Amino acid sequence: MAIEITTLGGGCFWCLDGAFRRVKGVESVQCGYAGGTTKNPAYEQVCAGETGHAEVVQITFDNGVISFRTLLELFFSIHDPTTLNRQGADHGTQYRSIILYHSDIQKSESVNMIKDLDASGVWVDSIVTQVDQLELFYEAEAYHQDYFTQNSGNKYCQIVISPKLKKFLEKHRALVR
Repeated sequence: MAIEITTLGGGCFWCLDGAFRRVKGVESVQCGYAGGTTKNPAYEQVCAGETGHAEVVQITFDNGVISFRTLLELFFSIHDPTTLNRQGADHGTQYRSIILYHSDIQKSESVNMIKDLDASGVWVDSIVTQVDQLELFYEAEAYHQDYFTQNSGNKYCQIVISPKLKKFLEKHRALVR
């Protein structure tokens, strides 16, 4: 068992959180903020685009069960990595597609995955996902953690997260707990 950590942003962190919590080999998921300049940012500041941070999830995983590359494949299937600073109705740099790597191996695999996906023509447009080294991760407020499970009756959860999660679970059934 080799535990690793990665940090990914692909729009609203609630969607990524809901999906990755259900993946075999994922030990934990923390919603948070990274890639900005403000120390200890609050949700309202990040949402207003005042801090430079992206909404991200920090994933602790057992790479003996699930590889980093497979996590990246899942990541790219959950969101549209070709839209700059936008996912659906959410727009602003806080919703950018970003991989914040924790090692040189993660950096290399991320860059290679993007090249492979661009070459494959899966998307008409080029991938705009940033690949940067993680500097600081700030855990989001407690009410953001496992938001979908705690608030599945919420209108946003029903309209945005639930259909996305259903599609994700059907497509990746073999990787789901």
